[in-house]
Amino acid sequence: MADSPPLRYYPPSGPAAEAARAGGFTLPFSAAVQVGDVLYLSGQIGALADGSLPDGIEAQARQAMANVGAVLAEAGLGFGDVFHCLVMLADMADWQAFNRVYLEHFDPERLPARSAFAASGLALGARVEIECRAYAGGAG
Repeated sequence: MADSPPLRYYPPSGPAAEAARAGGFTLPFSAAVQVGDVLYLSGQIGALADGSLPDGIEAQARQAMANVGAVLAEAGLGFGDVFHCLVMLADMADWQAFNRVYLEHFDPERLPARSAFAASGLALGARVEIECRAYAGGAG
């Protein structure tokens, strides 16, 4: 049997954990898990430090991206290491507004692969949730 790749778990922290505590529950997932050279991030919504959601898609998108950035930083990575994103929107009419914020975080010559779809409901009534995968070769 081949050796299994090392796993590293990053527990929920920051706004996501605060939102859960404010709601009286514990998050049933890790913020990220590193398997070999890939960091798999759980979906991030635009929760603020107090667990609340800002008004509007652009504010929530900006905070969701900040929350993704915080998880990446905890693993010693940044947006330049992200190679895939999955975006869930409460309303596909928000797609262009989300894209404006999203594009602020990536080199336009090195955009991650991405999928986006509408979801009938996101955690805590969020307008957007984003999950990513990042190359972690040499990190951690």
